[in-house]
Amino acid sequence: MEATGSYWKPIYNLLEMEGIPTLVVNAQHIKAVPGRKTDVKDSEWIADLLRHGLLNGSFILKREQRELKELVRYRRSMVAERARELNHIPKVLEGANIKLGSVVSDIDGTSSRRMLDMLIAGCTDRSSYGR
Repeated sequence: MEATGSYWKPIYNLLEMEGIPTLVVNAQHIKAVPGRKTDVKDSEWIADLLRHGLLNGSFILKREQRELKELVRYRRSMVAERARELNHIPKVLEGANIKLGSVVSDIDGTSSRRMLDMLIAGCTDRSSYGR
């Protein structure tokens, strides 16, 4: 199968689960030959190259490693999204005339969260702070 983008991944996963040996080949290694304009002619060309042993498969991680890699990438994107949101909080608060950054050093700290909770609840009595 020719690897173009990520379209090969679901098919490869299905074939792998069935135990069917599959070879994923980089499209750059096959090279476009003039006159091959349809998928049928393209697949015939790939099959001919494979019969003559002219194709080398790309390195593909084992299923467990691919799944772990995907989870790590997702976690990294979630951490980055959280950081973006934390950086956005002071702007939103300043738009509401609340300059929390001049009072606390860590906008994500316990003190700032308690202050924000008090503001949200409408509590201005300092005696209830920390309870």
